[in-house]
This record gives sequence, structure tokens and C-alpha cells, in this order.
Amino acid sequence: MNAPNDHAWFIAGTDTEVGKTFSTSALLHVLKNHGVRALGMKPVAAGTNAAGSNDDVDALIAASGVAAPLDLINPYLFEPPIAPHIAAQESGRTIDFDTILAAFSQLAQFADVVLVEGVGGFCVPLGTDNDAADLAQRLGLPVILVVGMRLGCINHALLTQEAIAARGLRLAGWIANRIDPAMSRFDENLAALESRLKAPLLGVIPANSTPAAAAAHLRLPD
Repeated sequence: MNAPNDHAWFIAGTDTEVGKTFSTSALLHVLKNHGVRALGMKPVAAGTNAAGSNDDVDALIAASGVAAPLDLINPYLFEPPIAPHIAAQESGRTIDFDTILAAFSQLAQFADVVLVEGVGGFCVPLGTDNDAADLAQRLGLPVILVVGMRLGCINHALLTQEAIAARGLRLAGWIANRIDPAMSRFDENLAALESRLKAPLLGVIPANSTPAAAAAHLRLPD
């Protein structure tokens, strides 16, 4: 199993709380199950737990097949669980893309594949004049889109597809994550997305699953 573009993908979401970390962790399990040394990277995270770490970062570390320095996995961590550009401003810090790119390059030396998880939705601001989409563009990685399956997801997914294309990036595939088990007309919504998204469906994550179990339902792009 080989990944294109320096053996990495950028994992984007249609919105916040759609399961980017869960999906990234599941994909890391897919890679491990194929004997691929894989690492998850979360360049920017907001919100710390009682131990002073971030739950998403902890989840990626737990799912990764190899170890790497924390400051490379997560160069920017902010304590309050708020929009990252606001958290950065309040802490007097600037989210520097060169720092993130340098960390990514170093991480690539530890693993065969690096999965870079975005923050929030694809276009969430990271500063006064840049956003997560700009970061994906700087990294130059193909994008895997996580669609949180709930009312409104079709519009969010199609708008995100347009934003990915506008940055000159390739949508390599998408994941349907059943975050709302009671979603009405799930099959019809899934079919609408399959006919409109210009990338393969990489799998459907069942409701109330675990990353390890969800891996059986997913594949990575060819």
C-alpha cells in the first residue's frame, strides 16, 4: 500500500465535530493492519484535558504505529477549546506554517505514511490572513474528506469539495461517518453524495464504533 505525494494525506472535515480524529485514527489502523508504519499529525489543536494534553492528539498517538516527538506531532496546542485563531491571538502566539511544514518533513522520517489532520472545518481561520485550507495548500497533499452524516451534510460536502478544488488540491476520497444514527433517509443522502462528489467513497463508518473496528469498513485511496 503506497501513498502519493510523499506518502501522506490531509484529512479535512465538512465541519467541526464530524469525526476527523476518529476517521484518521481508523485509517491509521488500516495502515497498521497492512504492515505500514504510519503516524498521525495534528498541527493545530485547541482544548486541553486535566493532564494538559489534547484528546485528539492523544487519540492519534494511540492509533499510530510508530512513536515520534510530541512537538512534531502537534506543534501548536492551545488550552481553551475555542477557534484556533482566537486561541492563538489570546495567547500571543502566531501559527507559523513554516514551523508546521518543518515538523511534517521531520515526521516523514519516522514513518512510511503520515496522515495530517486539519482543525475544524476545511476553511477555519488560523490567523488574520490564512486558514486551514491555506495550510493544506502549503503542504500540497491530496485530501481525504470526512463527511459527518447528518441533516445538511450534502451542502457542506459540496461546498468543501469546491474549496478543495479552488486551492488546486486533489480530493482523493471521502468517508461517510454516521455521527447521527437516527439520520432520516441515510441511504438516499449517501447516494446523493456518491453521485456528486468527484472522488471515491472510502467507506462508511458505523455509528457507535471504535477506530480499530471502523478500520474494517475503510480503505485508503488507490
